[in-house]
Amino acid sequence: MSQLIYPGLVLRNHYAIVRELGHGGFGRTYLAKDQHRFDELCVLKEFSPQVQGSFTLKKSQELFEREAEILYKLKHPQIPRFRELFRETIDNKGYLFFVQDYVEGFNYRSLLNQQSFTEAEVMQLLFQILPILDYIHSYGVIHRDISPDNMIQRQSDGLPMLIDFGGVKLIQAKVESELAVQGGQNPSPTRLGKVGYAPDEQMRLGMVYPNSDLYALAATMLVLLTRKEPQQLIDPQTLNWNWRKYTKLNPKFGEILDKMLAYRHGDRFLSVQDVLVALSAINPPLQTPINPTQPILNQSLFPQPFSPQAGKNSHIKTPLLVFVFILTLGVFGWLGGRYGLNHYANQDLNQLAKTEEQRQEALREQRRLLGVDFDFFVNLVNEEFYNRYPEQRGRTLTDKSSDSIWREKWDKVADEFLQRLAKLSDQSRIKLGNYSINDLDHLKAQMNQLQLSSQSLYDLADAKFFDLFPEQSRNVDLGFPMGQVWQAITNDVVNNLEAGTAWKRVEFASKKTQKTLKDRLKPGEGKIYIAHLNKNQVLQVRLKSPQGSTLLSIYTQKAQSLLEDSPKNRWSGRLPDSGDYQVVVVSESSRPFDYELTLETR
Repeated sequence: MSQLIYPGLVLRNHYAIVRELGHGGFGRTYLAKDQHRFDELCVLKEFSPQVQGSFTLKKSQELFEREAEILYKLKHPQIPRFRELFRETIDNKGYLFFVQDYVEGFNYRSLLNQQSFTEAEVMQLLFQILPILDYIHSYGVIHRDISPDNMIQRQSDGLPMLIDFGGVKLIQAKVESELAVQGGQNPSPTRLGKVGYAPDEQMRLGMVYPNSDLYALAATMLVLLTRKEPQQLIDPQTLNWNWRKYTKLNPKFGEILDKMLAYRHGDRFLSVQDVLVALSAINPPLQTPINPTQPILNQSLFPQPFSPQAGKNSHIKTPLLVFVFILTLGVFGWLGGRYGLNHYANQDLNQLAKTEEQRQEALREQRRLLGVDFDFFVNLVNEEFYNRYPEQRGRTLTDKSSDSIWREKWDKVADEFLQRLAKLSDQSRIKLGNYSINDLDHLKAQMNQLQLSSQSLYDLADAKFFDLFPEQSRNVDLGFPMGQVWQAITNDVVNNLEAGTAWKRVEFASKKTQKTLKDRLKPGEGKIYIAHLNKNQVLQVRLKSPQGSTLLSIYTQKAQSLLEDSPKNRWSGRLPDSGDYQVVVVSESSRPFDYELTLETR
């Protein structure tokens, strides 16, 4: 996050920064509280292009304001609303922001990881999305980036929302294009969209038409139906879509999708209305599609639960393939019913006692402020809830008074975990739910650059993890939500090691064969000591610390373990190789303590 814009900063006496959501070439995006709307969450997008010269900067801001005005006119209940554009000066530096509604819910990529979509669900989804496209097309706006990632099932009512309009990206592209023209350069085509979802004319030529969005929408529907990405459905030789071997649809519906996906834009439906007419001829919509002047009706497309599969545990130091994580998130997300979703997202608060309503609202607010992903958090709490109360597996908790005690227990687990997750860094916590085996490999590479072993890293990560979650098994599986927490902690440990706060190189004074080091450890902390020693030397390690307060490990340069996670405070032996040896001391205590480590060679 920019040093000038940080959590807690209030802009314009109106918007309190919560955290950074992301950044790009034209600025950063922040989650903020609107203090004029009872701290309602919103999104601030900063416009700060990397351009040279005051004239160029001023011109780019003018273009930004002009294009943002068009997007500001779009007012549809299934589009995040652009609220306002404002300037702010911080430490004599000018900033330009526009404010947008914050939408909470599941994107359809996440839903796809948890369920299969039926033909009826996809057709109903089309009836809900197409009127949005019809509306924006009437303003001359093309979305350009429709995909499962940019459609969210809104938490409050289950309706699909179109997000990430390409609005800011389109503004950026137009600014760059016009500045290039004014500078006497040939502007490059504006290519926005995702490969496979965007049609050829958009990706290759940078040209878009209203039915370019129809192409991307049909591609998205087939991905939901088949659980296959476009690259798996398109014949690379003919460029035809071969989706029929993966799903069976009403032939008429299949023809509609094929026409939306025609390679030449002139062969597609020309407008949204043409698609709606064709769809209505084979299956009238279940309800009147929403238009901007109608109230939003409450409906839900939440996925149905499916049978859980047994997960295979392995030691936390033995990473699994990343695909297991996707599978097991789905398993635990729906294990024992849909309590996490029904209770946490779609419950009727009017049926709840006032204290329960306040308790759950506090949980929602705390999770939002911590930046913890919604669906990841539900899966994490469900995992622990069903571990603690296995008798509740296989049933759905309701809003009835008979289930109030179980709802309270679920909320208690949620509150406990939020307090523990708050101890992670913002950077590591925000990524929960998205860690992969590649992230762990990257951390190992960072350790190699520090000339530290992955075993030492795992020792320090385990110390922190089991201090925060002492009830967890020593065989935590990286494929489960709790394994994501372990990876986040490991990321924090590596950051501390890179800062030099958790390791120390031991140098023996001339002709000295003994070195004594003193330090202090807090709960969950550890420290790595590195000493260069020679083959056949005899090493003695003595650790003075309160009884039962530490675990001691010793590793060779070749990652051989001489002592691992031992409560013993002494070790002696002849060294098998020359090189850097690592002595790791970690805390097992619930209180801070001082210790003294002595290394002696002969």
